[in-house]
Amino acid sequence: MLSDCAAKAAFVMAALCPFLANYSAAALTETLEIFFTTVALNFALLGFAEFQREGSGPTSALAAWLACGFSVAACILLRPDGGILFGALAMTLFYAFLRVRKANHLRPSKVAPRALPIVLAGFVLALGTFAPLAPWTIRNFRTFHRFEPLAPRYANDSDELVMAGFNRWTKTWIAESTSVQEIYWKVPGDSIDISSLPRRAFDSPEQRRETARLFDDYNQDHDVTPELDARFAALAAARVHSAPLRYYVWLPALRIADMWLRPRTELLASDPRWWEFNDDPIWLTVSIVFGLVNLAYIGAAGTGLLRARSFFGIGLLIAFLTLRSIFLGTLENPEPRYTLECYPVVIALAAALFFRRSDLG
Repeated sequence: MLSDCAAKAAFVMAALCPFLANYSAAALTETLEIFFTTVALNFALLGFAEFQREGSGPTSALAAWLACGFSVAACILLRPDGGILFGALAMTLFYAFLRVRKANHLRPSKVAPRALPIVLAGFVLALGTFAPLAPWTIRNFRTFHRFEPLAPRYANDSDELVMAGFNRWTKTWIAESTSVQEIYWKVPGDSIDISSLPRRAFDSPEQRRETARLFDDYNQDHDVTPELDARFAALAAARVHSAPLRYYVWLPALRIADMWLRPRTELLASDPRWWEFNDDPIWLTVSIVFGLVNLAYIGAAGTGLLRARSFFGIGLLIAFLTLRSIFLGTLENPEPRYTLECYPVVIALAAALFFRRSDLG
C-alpha cells in the first residue's frame, strides 16, 4: 500500500468506475476475471513482501504464492488469456532471481539461501496455477483423445471449421472495434458490405476487385467454406508480403491504442461511430463523457506511474500491462473490454497521485 490516502483514493476510483460497473451487470466473464486478477496481484505483492521481511518463515510466503496461483487458475478457467498474468508473475520472479545472483555474485555461498525462496515461490505458483486445469485436460484427453488443457482459441467445436484465412485477412487491415461489429462478428451468418471496409483494406484496385468477389461469394449463402477461406488466406498472404511492417507493427499498435483509448460504450446504445457526430444527442454525450472519463483514468495512471516508478511491486504491474497489451495487439477482434482486466493496475497507479509520505508515519 502506498499510503492511507492513496488507498482511499483507489477505493473511490474503483467504486465509481463506470466501465467496471457497466460490466458487472453483463453476462460475461469480465467481472469475475477482474476480481481474480486483483486477488492474484494482491497475493503476489504479499509474497514479494515476505522475501524482504527479516526473519519471516517460508510458510506465510508460500501460502501467499499458492493463493496467487489458485487465483490465476481462476482467471484462466474464466478466460484462457488469463494466463498472461502467470507470464508476468513468472517474469518478475525470474528477474528477482537474477537480482539475487547478481547482488551476491562475489559470495556464492549466500546465493542459494536467498534464491531458494524465489525458486520455491515459482514452483508453488505454477502448482497452484496449473493443478486446477488437470481435470479439464484429462477430460478432453479421454473424450476427444487430444491434449487440450484450455478452451480452443476460437471457442470452436471439434468438427467446426476455423476460418484461419479469413481471420488473417482481417488482421491485415482491422485497427478498431467498429470494424469488429460491422465485419468480423457478422461472419459467418450475416451479409457483409465492402463499403464498411476502410481504405487500408486495399493496396490496389485489383485487391479491391478481388475483395469484392470474395464478399459476393460469401453473401450468397453467408458461410465460409474451406475453398473460400483459402482464397481469403491467399489475399492475406499477398497483403502481408507487400507490407510486413503494417501487419506486424503498425496495425497491432493501432489496435492496442484503440482498445485503451476508445469510449467504453459497447454495452450501451451509443453509436460506435461516435466521431461522426450523427448519433442521438443524449447517446453522443454519453460517448464523449465516457471517452473523457477513460482518458482521465489512463492519464492519471500514466502520471501516477512517474511517481510510483521506484515503489515496491511496480515492476510486476508494468510487466502485466505490457504483456497483456502486446497480446491484445495480435487479436483480429480489438474490443475495449479486453483491457478491463488491466483496470485494477490502472487504478492502483492512478492512486499514486494521492500518495503522501506523511501518511506512512
